[in-house]
Amino acid sequence: MEMEKRALIAVILSIIILVLYQQLFIKPAPQPQTPGAGVEKKSVRQAHDEAPIKELTSAESKPRGPHGEVLSQPVSVRQAHDDKEKFVSVETPLFKATLSSRCASFSSFELKKYKDKENAPVNILKHPDGLALCIGDEKGFYPDQLIFSISGRDLSLSENNPEGSIIFEFSSSGIFIRRTYTFRYDQYLINVRDEVSGLSSYWITLGGDFGIFEADKSFHTGPVLLKDLDRIEFKAKELETPKIIEGKIRWIALEDKYFFSGLVLMDARRAKVWKTDRPLIALEAKGPVSEYKLYAGPKEHDTLKATGLGLEHIIDFGFFSVVARPIFWILKALYKVIGNYGWAIVVLSILIRIPFTPLIAKGQKSMKKLQDLQPRLEEIRRKYKDDPKRLQMETMELYKKYRVNPFGGCLPILIQLPVFFALYKVLAIAIELRGAPFMLWIKDLSQKDPYFVLPVLMGATMIIQQVLTPSGGDPRQKKLMLFMSGAFTLLFLSFPSGLVLYWLTTNILGIIHQVYLNKQSSSAT
Repeated sequence: MEMEKRALIAVILSIIILVLYQQLFIKPAPQPQTPGAGVEKKSVRQAHDEAPIKELTSAESKPRGPHGEVLSQPVSVRQAHDDKEKFVSVETPLFKATLSSRCASFSSFELKKYKDKENAPVNILKHPDGLALCIGDEKGFYPDQLIFSISGRDLSLSENNPEGSIIFEFSSSGIFIRRTYTFRYDQYLINVRDEVSGLSSYWITLGGDFGIFEADKSFHTGPVLLKDLDRIEFKAKELETPKIIEGKIRWIALEDKYFFSGLVLMDARRAKVWKTDRPLIALEAKGPVSEYKLYAGPKEHDTLKATGLGLEHIIDFGFFSVVARPIFWILKALYKVIGNYGWAIVVLSILIRIPFTPLIAKGQKSMKKLQDLQPRLEEIRRKYKDDPKRLQMETMELYKKYRVNPFGGCLPILIQLPVFFALYKVLAIAIELRGAPFMLWIKDLSQKDPYFVLPVLMGATMIIQQVLTPSGGDPRQKKLMLFMSGAFTLLFLSFPSGLVLYWLTTNILGIIHQVYLNKQSSSAT
């Protein structure tokens, strides 16, 4: 029995460690700092007098295109520090963005279909510093010097006016840059084309905040890239010295839990990640012409996969992704039929329970046999209390004689753990559940229950299930399981209500199943 108790305690501790992993062992991601709050500008980029714009050029030359043709000059060529910053806006049914003449960069980006706590559009560029899509070189970025002229007016795109472009041009000290942004009314994906003369190569950065709405300590926030098929995340503490990543860079991005900005440049071979007052990431481009894609928006799996650019890999399903992805697909399929993610989770809980039912039944029968053997086990313990080796041998002989597996009740729990953690990841990161209501007071399945009703009900069903389930007759084990019910209830207070709903549904199904097994056992005797 001592061996059984140790095994039970080990299983329980394993569950606690695995469940708490996301909460306790993932360090908080660095919160974005407000520009100007005690941070010098040159911590983000070189100051004007330290790195004049002429240092960007290798030689004086006329701007030429990919085939040697002379490119058109901007309407007026003026020194950057003499120009004033100008803005142009783009509005589609999906987003509203503002672009600046300073480095042809974005200065705001609002997602119209997603709301913050004040019911305002989510802004994934809350702290503009002129670096979002800024061009630079090995030494740094110079948004205060690279002041472009703008060709084009404010865009308002719709089904009747599906596409539009804005052109930025810059020329100074032998450098010519023409950047063309092309937007579509029904896409978060933006086409960007750079025509460059005077630079053999240059860097394009996403800046430090573009794509980040809010940090969550349980999930990665900041730079990430996809090299070949490897998703590589970067934390601020790892960037005391800049990192150069070489290889097939499929995309770079800045992400939070639900949103991101990503840059895709075909044949990109180098990326750079570093830290000033916040982590930054950039991609190297080669002149004279570079065409690439910018995505700025939500982590919607189907939308990202439809781009064909591998952007869906920005969604991190965790260690059990091989289980999480099918669960995610089934959940979305159920939602299309039911129309409510809460009820879709309930149905999913039932579907997940079905394949485990025979195994759970076998484990519960094993626990019932173990309970029936308690008198004989007590007798062996009394008889050989001073001979531990003989006690263990006689106990194992008894188990063998009556075909009882002392670990039979633990195995179903262990096998279900990957499913639980996979579902936890799905419910925690799926933007589809952000703001998705269930019923009554549950207005957002991605957030905790505001009144803690679901966690309390879950704890109550755990106790009921333990009362109904054979435990082997050890009172100390019963007390331990009661303690675990309380511990799980406290733990689940802060979990997404969708996950608590899943666990509650599973417990209710377990109670129904146990009542049925108990009735079968009574009728058999």
